[in-house]
Amino acid sequence: MSKPRVLLADDHKMMLAGLHKLLDDTCEIVGTAQDGRALVEEAQRLEPDLIVLDIAMPLLNGIDAARQIKTLCPNTKLVFLTMQTSSTYATEAFEAGASGYLLKHSAPMELPLAIEAALRGQHYLTPAIATSVLESALNPERVPPIKRTVSELTPRRREVLQLIGEGKGTKEIATLLNVSVKTVEFHKTRLMEELDIHTTAELMRFAIVQGLASAQP
Repeated sequence: MSKPRVLLADDHKMMLAGLHKLLDDTCEIVGTAQDGRALVEEAQRLEPDLIVLDIAMPLLNGIDAARQIKTLCPNTKLVFLTMQTSSTYATEAFEAGASGYLLKHSAPMELPLAIEAALRGQHYLTPAIATSVLESALNPERVPPIKRTVSELTPRRREVLQLIGEGKGTKEIATLLNVSVKTVEFHKTRLMEELDIHTTAELMRFAIVQGLASAQP
């Protein structure tokens, strides 16, 4: 039986190398990507059976990348491998079309299991956060309002927010998103209104706190 064709996505080269070594015997690694936009492009080009991806990636976070991929490649399975233990992120990942969600420290033991489950058409959730995810699903009113606000932003505004958090300027964001500067300014203004934030610096801090971007060195 042929090996499943797998695409790996993480912004750390050492992590990609480790995953390649872990999966090389059972999977055909067809490519890698280190940011969310490259991931979407590679997914469309390679049409892999499965993608292992992180949530925190430059230019486009994994959850929004997953939404685009499931539109472009609906048959490709998605398994999230992340450090994010929040039930909110896990829930959003499955809503975006994920088949699996597990934590990086448990990859050696759990990733092969998650991949097998995904390829069988099943779902895998790491036991480490299963209880908190179930609690959030049964009691959504207990989810912190600030996180619900982020999840309710439009995909385009989440993209703009992430790029602002990464320190990108308006013109650079416009180029990356292939839109006009005026359109970026419109989304930025609406973000400030919707999040009750009043400066670009506050938007940057908010994006970092919410895990959409990493702190700039």
